[in-house]
Amino acid sequence: SAADGYVRAEAIGSFLLVAQDVSSNDCLAFLCGSFVNQDGRSSALTAPNGPAQSNAIRSALEVAGLQFQDMTSIQMHGTGTALGDPIEIGAVNAALMGPSRSQALTLMASKSWMGHSEPAAGLAGMAHAQSSTGANMALPILHLNHLNPYVTAAMDANRDSLFLPRQ
Repeated sequence: SAADGYVRAEAIGSFLLVAQDVSSNDCLAFLCGSFVNQDGRSSALTAPNGPAQSNAIRSALEVAGLQFQDMTSIQMHGTGTALGDPIEIGAVNAALMGPSRSQALTLMASKSWMGHSEPAAGLAGMAHAQSSTGANMALPILHLNHLNPYVTAAMDANRDSLFLPRQ
């Protein structure tokens, strides 16, 4: 509820992608598939296009050969804005929630740790997700003390199925 905008950051990163047996102990993460999407028409940088985000999530799952029930966590865009975050929660609800979901979906946001690294934001999110998996725990969303009431409203239908890790 205290979100007042996003912080810009600069970042560079790389991942070494190799073809190997996923049962190998050397494997830190397994990339099932990927999808790239442009946000589409929106009113501002901090006002994402919810339907475009839902479509990107669904398309990435399709490319990976996964169903929404297979997802246990998602790395959110998490701009830290009163408008953008509820739109994103709505997009996640539309793409990943449903009556057959049997476990909670953990929501994470790397930007709370380092800011918005613009073109490197996706790579930063991948690194954050891999760190969470390696630590076998959900990394908290920093500075999250009280939910934005608009996020709460966006979560209402699926409140028991979404988990927001806090400090």
